[in-house]
Amino acid sequence: MASPPPLSWTSLSIHADVLLGVGLLAAAYALAWTRGPGRGVRQPTLFFGGLLVVLGALNGPLHDLSDFYLFSAHMVQHLLLTLVVPPLLLGGTPAWMIDTRLGVLLRWPGSRRAAGAVTRPVPALALYAVALVGWHLPGPYGVALERHAWHVVEHLALIVTATLGWWPVLSPSRQLARLHYGPQILYLFAFGIPMTVVAAMITGAEHVLYPFYAAAPRVWDLSPLADQRLGGLIMWVPAGVIPLVAFTSVFFRWVADDSDDDERAADEDRPTGRRLI
Repeated sequence: MASPPPLSWTSLSIHADVLLGVGLLAAAYALAWTRGPGRGVRQPTLFFGGLLVVLGALNGPLHDLSDFYLFSAHMVQHLLLTLVVPPLLLGGTPAWMIDTRLGVLLRWPGSRRAAGAVTRPVPALALYAVALVGWHLPGPYGVALERHAWHVVEHLALIVTATLGWWPVLSPSRQLARLHYGPQILYLFAFGIPMTVVAAMITGAEHVLYPFYAAAPRVWDLSPLADQRLGGLIMWVPAGVIPLVAFTSVFFRWVADDSDDDERAADEDRPTGRRLI
């Protein structure tokens, strides 16, 4: 491997391709927001928060650690790109914004059918699982580390397919709507399985799966195999915790909506009358 740059915990290294992509996405969102009926700050805060996470994950010290030194740091990076960034971006995108833009795209022949297909639960989860498992196999993973262009493709594939994976639960679109609360809960049970499978494969390996990190300089007194197992555990725990948090949120929203429906029904059934004085 090429000699890595000196590690600095205060590194401010910025990668032009990441900055360009995030900048274009931020500009497109801001332009659409100013031209639409957007109100409040909650959704822009979530969306731009997601973009800030992308910048933090793919630049600075975390980027240097993951690209040159530690497999475990790379797993932190992938967790941010698959379990943190997509929910923030979807949560920060209002329905009117995505449906007006999708409305144009969905007029193209076959586009509505294709969009509907990839955002359904089974295809969405399958695409996410294939990308997650495939890019963590030793061959593709090694190519991504050695060739920057493929590394960009890897990260884009993880972000896009993870966004599709979250779509049945967090879709902001009325045209490509999310599941009802009950199916959402069932879906979230399955959502954590692909990452759990990858984590189990990595943690249970008896030898170093990724020669790139076996040859990497040691940052701490952590052997390549120990670093690999730490990376597997870093994936394993959030793979269960984050879907559980989402499951809990969906459950309480379901209960709250049912309570609101009951109150509305009670109001409609309550007799009205005039008070006599």
